[in-house]
Amino acid sequence: MGKVRVAGFSLSLDGFGAGIEQSLRDPLGKRGPELFQWFFGTRTFRAMQGQPGGSEGVDESYAARSMAGFGAFILGRNMFGPVRGGWPDDAWKGWWGDNPPYHAPTFVLTHHPREPLVMEGGTTFHFVTDGIEAALARARAAAGDQDVKIGGGVSTVRQYLAAGLVDELHVAIAPVVLGRGEALFAGLDLPAVGFGVTEHVATELATHVVLAR
Repeated sequence: MGKVRVAGFSLSLDGFGAGIEQSLRDPLGKRGPELFQWFFGTRTFRAMQGQPGGSEGVDESYAARSMAGFGAFILGRNMFGPVRGGWPDDAWKGWWGDNPPYHAPTFVLTHHPREPLVMEGGTTFHFVTDGIEAALARARAAAGDQDVKIGGGVSTVRQYLAAGLVDELHVAIAPVVLGRGEALFAGLDLPAVGFGVTEHVATELATHVVLAR
């Protein structure tokens, strides 16, 4: 059985993993893109956009690791899109166009049922209404020997951390102060559930920290 990992999760210096007021215009919240400057220039990100080139080095190494080795993904409802409440129809199919970057079964946490959504490139979105543990059980079954990635957003990662269900966590701390947003670690005692720092390295655009149990 593979690990449950959070990888490539960007934070501000003051601990926020997303800006305020997520919307169709600001999918990462206001000022949210400032957290991801380390990622946007990498070869991995550019390949996800169908573009050539991109940076190599430490940031690219962590970017590549953040998308590799996963047999399934879990996303919160807000990570899938800005639609709130019941699904008015099946028109919204995610932020990513017809070929999302996951290329594996992807389980979306929601309170509102919806039929699975088959996309190009091997991604199928499955909408899970019975909680984080049920989603993880389905993701593990789909992933087989590969890892499961908890892809965010902040609330979803916090739930899995609080439940002791995450094996490894990579955060990329950007040299940015947001002041407001969604705080990742507030109220969580990571050492109490066995986490310690196993890697840390700084670049011009981020400090990469890996914690594992």
